Amino acid sequence: MAKSQQSYNKSEKEKKKQKKREEKKKKKEERKAGGESTPEFVYVDEFGNLTDTPPDPSKKVEVDPEDIEIGVPKKEESEEEPDFRNEGKVSFFDHSKGFGFIIDNKTGEKYFVHVTGLLDEITENDLVSFELERGPRGMNAVRVSKI
Repeated sequence: MAKSQQSYNKSEKEKKKQKKREEKKKKKEERKAGGESTPEFVYVDEFGNLTDTPPDPSKKVEVDPEDIEIGVPKKEESEEEPDFRNEGKVSFFDHSKGFGFIIDNKTGEKYFVHVTGLLDEITENDLVSFELERGPRGMNAVRVSKI
């Protein structure tokens, strides 16, 4: 005799699906009957909340389109440029290979320097001022000059 192809789990899943279909059908009928009504228009009040009442015209703020700035506003020219230069000491420099390292006086961090980033000729133990730029392997010292 052949065993039934329908297991207990399958029949339970079918019952749950049928129950969901019936609930969905009931909700649809309630909506048609007018149980739940959604507003035809939705408004946004002055606080950004959705409401079904139109906004009060007395609270309307008039904005001049020329006052709207798109992008970052231009900075005003200041008398002094901020100084982004760091000071440090050359800990190592190989003239034959064209690179070396500078130790920052404030932070004590080592920065790579290449001969293309030099403004003056430098040697080991020179005091230098420099700027930092992001390179492929971290921060590099550029525009290096002796103090």
